[in-house]
Amino acid sequence: MSSSGMPRGRDTGEFYQRVLERLNAAGAEYLIGGAYGLEHYTGIARHTKDVDVFVRPRDRDPVLAILAGAGYRTEVASPVWLAKAHSGDDFADVIFGSGNGVAIVDDGWFTHARPGRVLGVDVRICPPEETIWSKSFVLERERYDGADILHLVRACGRDLDWRRLLDRFGDHGAVLLSHLVLFRFVYPAERALVPDGVLRDLFERLDRDAPPGRPCRGTLLSRRQYRVDLDEWGYADGRLAPWGRLSPHDLETIDADLA
Repeated sequence: MSSSGMPRGRDTGEFYQRVLERLNAAGAEYLIGGAYGLEHYTGIARHTKDVDVFVRPRDRDPVLAILAGAGYRTEVASPVWLAKAHSGDDFADVIFGSGNGVAIVDDGWFTHARPGRVLGVDVRICPPEETIWSKSFVLERERYDGADILHLVRACGRDLDWRRLLDRFGDHGAVLLSHLVLFRFVYPAERALVPDGVLRDLFERLDRDAPPGRPCRGTLLSRRQYRVDLDEWGYADGRLAPWGRLSPHDLETIDADLA
């Protein structure tokens, strides 16, 4: 499926198109996700405020250099997961991980990427498995990606590499399980799209899941909604070792606006 895209206006769409054409001309390795990726798989088109360009962490700076060379103002908004290229009020997100430190973009994203077209430009689309993985942890009050996940399972369930998806979640299988249980509620007629063996595997992991210490892993799902657990109730932040991948310095840069 090709993606038509629905940017906010003509000038914005032309900016997105130029970004993609510039990256292609430079031979950059990148993938497209976000609203354009979702449309590619599900056919759901919606207005988008940006274009999401996914890169490996090692490719972040070379991609930013390409876009800076095209005259755009670039910045590293978060050293953990996000950079940006600006043209006036328009911007492109250059994403190399996730804010909770879980879904780092690696070679597997590129190995399993799908060909597509965005705004008339040939691109590669983030795999549905990695898209589900990264979106599953977006459970803020102001943004919830659960519907995107269920729409992806509905559209791609028959062809998903369920084993790779399970491997991606690892010790966080309960998060995937929660979305798949909700999928059965939302789409009772489509329950066969999720193999029974996948649910059995996830329930078995749930029984084995007993992390050491007293972490609150809610911070992997929402930066804001579990602050009380850390600040007043004595829980440890599940984004930190030994439970998560982030350092105390990483948390300072990510949560600076919560102070």
